[in-house]
Amino acid sequence: MEKKNKYIFLLIGLVVGAVLTLAAVTFLGSSSEDAHLKTETEIIEDAGGEHSEEELVTLSDTEINELGIKLETVGSQKLQMHTDLTGEIVPDPDKLAHIVPRFAGVVKNVYKEIGDKVKKDEVIAIIESNESLVTYEVKSSIDGVVLDLHMTPGELIGDDKHIVTVADLSSVWAELTVYQKDIDDIKLGQSAQIYFNNIENAVNGKIFYISPTVDEHTRTATARVRLNNSTGYWKPGMFITGKVLTNFVEVDQAVTLNAIQNFEGQKVVFVKEGEGFKPQPVTIGKTNTNYAEVLTGLNSGQTYIAEGAFVIKSELLKESFGGDDDH
Repeated sequence: MEKKNKYIFLLIGLVVGAVLTLAAVTFLGSSSEDAHLKTETEIIEDAGGEHSEEELVTLSDTEINELGIKLETVGSQKLQMHTDLTGEIVPDPDKLAHIVPRFAGVVKNVYKEIGDKVKKDEVIAIIESNESLVTYEVKSSIDGVVLDLHMTPGELIGDDKHIVTVADLSSVWAELTVYQKDIDDIKLGQSAQIYFNNIENAVNGKIFYISPTVDEHTRTATARVRLNNSTGYWKPGMFITGKVLTNFVEVDQAVTLNAIQNFEGQKVVFVKEGEGFKPQPVTIGKTNTNYAEVLTGLNSGQTYIAEGAFVIKSELLKESFGGDDDH
C-alpha cells in the first residue's frame, strides 16, 4: 500500500512539473513575441518619421550636369529687400501739348486721327474763321502722337472747346501709389523694377519724385519713375507694378527661391545625403527676388539643389503615383 502511494505522489509530481514547464514555455514565448512586435513598431515609427529612405533620389554627377541641376551651400546671405507698389503709365506733362484753335469757325479738313504720329509744325486741320472767312492751319507744336482730337469736317468749333492733344511718348512716367504703411520705406533715388504681367519683362528705373503731401481721400502718396519709351512699349493708362528696392537684411541661412518646393503638403529643400538627395522640410522667413531666409530645417554648410529641384520632386511624385497603381 505504501509503495502504491509513492507511485501516486510521483505521478502527481510529474504532472505538476509538466504543467509548470508548459506554463513557463508559454510565458516565454509570449514575451518573445511581444518583444518582436515592439521592435517592429519602433522600426515603423522610425520609418514614419519626417522622411524615409525611400524618399531618396540618387543621381550621378553626369546626370546632375545633364539635367541642369545646380548645387549650392546653405550659408549667410545679404538680402536686398523690396516693396511692391502698383500704379499706371502716364505721359510726361513736360512733353504734352494742348493745341487750341485760334478762332472759332468751321472745320474744312482734318488730316490726322487719334493715334497718328505728327511732326512739329505739321498741319493737323484747316479751319475757316467765322469773322474773316479766312482759313488758317492748326499745327502741332511738338513731335509726338495725337492722343485727343475732336474735329470733323463741317463742324462748327469754338476756340476754347476743341483742343488737340499731342504727346511725345519717347519717355513716360510710371506713377506708383504709395500707401501710408510704405511711406517710410520709399526714398528718392531708389531703384525700381517696373513691369506688367511678368517680372521677367521688367525694366529698371529710379524714383525721381515723391509727392510732398498725402491725398486726403485715398491716404496715399505718389512716386514717379521715368522710363525710356523709344520703342513704344509703354502705353499711357497701362496698369503696372513697381518693385522698389529698399534696405538690406543680413540673414544667417538662406537658399535660392527656386530651391523651395511644395512637397507632401509642406515646403521642402532637397539636400545632399550620401549618394542622393532627400526632401527636407523648412520654415521660411524673409524673401527677396532671389533668395529666402531659412529659419528651421537646414544647417549651414549643407549642400542643396539651388536650381532644378523640380526634377527631383517630379521623380518622387512619379514613384509615389506608381506605388498607388500597384495596390
